[in-house]
Amino acid sequence: MSDDRLIVALDVPNVVQGLDLVQRIGDAASFYKIGLGMLTGGGLALANELKGELGKRVFLDMKLFDIGATIEAAVRGIARYDLDFLTVHGDPQVVRAACEGKAGTGLKIMAVTVLTSLDRADLDANLIKAGDIHDITLERAARALEAGADGVIASPQEAAMIRALPQAKGRLIVTPGVRPAGAAAGDQKRISTPHQAISDGADHIVVGRPIWQANDPAAAARAVIAELPAR
Repeated sequence: MSDDRLIVALDVPNVVQGLDLVQRIGDAASFYKIGLGMLTGGGLALANELKGELGKRVFLDMKLFDIGATIEAAVRGIARYDLDFLTVHGDPQVVRAACEGKAGTGLKIMAVTVLTSLDRADLDANLIKAGDIHDITLERAARALEAGADGVIASPQEAAMIRALPQAKGRLIVTPGVRPAGAAAGDQKRISTPHQAISDGADHIVVGRPIWQANDPAAAARAVIAELPAR
């Protein structure tokens, strides 16, 4: 039995490997993330097949960032695929344009706050203003939600703070950087376990390598679901 609180990241290079992984996972997962790494390997075609033919939910993780007119046009085109979630950077003007582009559809615009692979040293290198990374994430989340985002993407370490925001009422929180108990952190720096992330207010968790690198991805997905708190 699957649980759509788990989103499996299909971080493989092409549609052939993506479909193979989905078939190996079978009914152990019902929600999948397709990111930029697969875009040139047939990512949109895979998204369409997962949604239209296999009945899966699809999170298209494009992290779009551009001028308003371009964002609006891009989102309008993506919305035709009848997917579930799409990420854009959480800058208010980007979020507003994305909301215009998806108007009248069921697509959820998810705003990226601060990437879970970044720490304060990375923000300094990128000339991001001084301050605690958790505070900056919280401020970006509030501004994105005020701009109309359906939810935010944030580290599980910030999930509880974001859930407490007045702007977060009725909105979604999706947390990458989730690792099952005992799993390696990889390139993520602000991580948590599946149970803790959901308990802290996340609606969905994203798990990639601990599932797709496993000898038995279906069993790995079920193990992650077993760690989630009861609904």
